[in-house]
Amino acid sequence: MSSTELPFVPPADLLSKAAAVRVAEGERLRSVRLPGITLAVRSRPPAREGLPPALYVHGLGGSSQNWSALMPLLDDVTDNEAVDLPGFGDSPPPDDGNYSVTGHARAVIRYLDACGRGPVHLFGNSLGGAIVTRVAAVRPDLVRTLTLVSPALPEIRVQRTAVPTGLLAVPGVASLFTRFTREWTAEQRVRGVMALCYGDPGRVSPEGFRHAVEEMERRLGLPYFWDAMARSARGIVNAYTVGGQHGLWRQAERVLAPTLLVYGGRDRLVGYRMAQRAARAFRDSRLLTLPDAGHVAMMEYPETVATAFREFLADTGKSAAGTDTEGAADGVPANESTGG
Repeated sequence: MSSTELPFVPPADLLSKAAAVRVAEGERLRSVRLPGITLAVRSRPPAREGLPPALYVHGLGGSSQNWSALMPLLDDVTDNEAVDLPGFGDSPPPDDGNYSVTGHARAVIRYLDACGRGPVHLFGNSLGGAIVTRVAAVRPDLVRTLTLVSPALPEIRVQRTAVPTGLLAVPGVASLFTRFTREWTAEQRVRGVMALCYGDPGRVSPEGFRHAVEEMERRLGLPYFWDAMARSARGIVNAYTVGGQHGLWRQAERVLAPTLLVYGGRDRLVGYRMAQRAARAFRDSRLLTLPDAGHVAMMEYPETVATAFREFLADTGKSAAGTDTEGAADGVPANESTGG
């Protein structure tokens, strides 16, 4: 694995028409080259040495910037990094063009294996939630805890407001949409995305909206933007149809790590009704429901999510201590997972 600091201006061969990648105060952005992929990794210095590592994975159309509001609130309890999935943020497309949930999960695993930071506190939102669920199921050695914000797990009755996103998976639709929306400004696109993803778009500050517009303009300058979106959307749809041991709900049941679930009552992409099913599927889970939040609670209510994670850490720490004691007395292995 090789790692280099990313400049504020992205590589000219990929982003000749794009603006600079935004790096918030206190953040560092570096490029990590691995076999078959190059990943941009956003990080913050921890408050002190020796804190357990955390890795954050964004959703469809997002980037590591989606976690910039939450990470500073956890600097004193975790050593934080957020990854740009291949083809998103500042990460170029994967060499093999694989944007499936499994392909993205493989990229996360490859990074964790190469950097040697595991096991980590693993966070995922939307598509990222499906990805890290798969990571936790197949590589439990890499995961301390799992935090899922509106994870994109299969739904039988998909919300009507989520249908347009799913239609991106249909071959040819992305190119048709591109032609249809050619005259749309970056501001119009951002307002549409925020109306879909936020419970109350009015919570976005003028500065936050301006940064989002700048990022949208940058992404629209990427030659692979719509291809990455369409193929990743297709990956979600395909993952929804997989049954047996590779199905996402079956893999959720296999997750051993303590899991914090966060669902928004105004989510237009992932059904709020799925919260209870997820709480039953993950064997050691805690559920936080935010009635006024939409699809990106960590961006809308970062303080609330941070507080819930801190309490979750304290709770899992007490459980681990209790398990050690009980295991010694009852002959149960100290790492045996119990239902929650």
